[in-house]
Amino acid sequence: MDIVYRDMVTGAHQEIALQQIMAHLDSIRKDMVILEKSEFSNLRSENAKMKTELEQIKNRLLEESQKIRADTKLDINLERSRVIDMFTEHEKKLMEVSSEFHQKNAEIESSAIDTIKKIDIEVASLKTLLESLKLQTIRYLAVCIFSCLAVGLGVYRSWN
Repeated sequence: MDIVYRDMVTGAHQEIALQQIMAHLDSIRKDMVILEKSEFSNLRSENAKMKTELEQIKNRLLEESQKIRADTKLDINLERSRVIDMFTEHEKKLMEVSSEFHQKNAEIESSAIDTIKKIDIEVASLKTLLESLKLQTIRYLAVCIFSCLAVGLGVYRSWN
């Protein structure tokens, strides 16, 4: 029983221990409040410093981005005008080459038509010449045959 009683606390002792713990907790709370106030003010001042630095960085970033944006717009506009100029130059060259091509094509077609006409004329003249030569050959043959017949008749008459 003595052992069990030693482990047990009376109500008065328990009340005293509770008040001591409460006093100790109050002193810890006061220390925490003081610490919190001093630390909170430090954190608040650091936060304010960080905000101002952040605003400065933000302003610098905005200025830099606007500067880069302006430079980029200028570069894009310059490149666009250069490309437009190059395109119009190529278009002019293309029109010149196209007109030269059509002119050469027309010249080639007219020369081909002239050549075809010349060939047709030569073919027609050759056909005419061939026909006239055929006719002459037929005449010569007819004359030869009639001459041979006449000579043959003359020889036949003279033998008879």
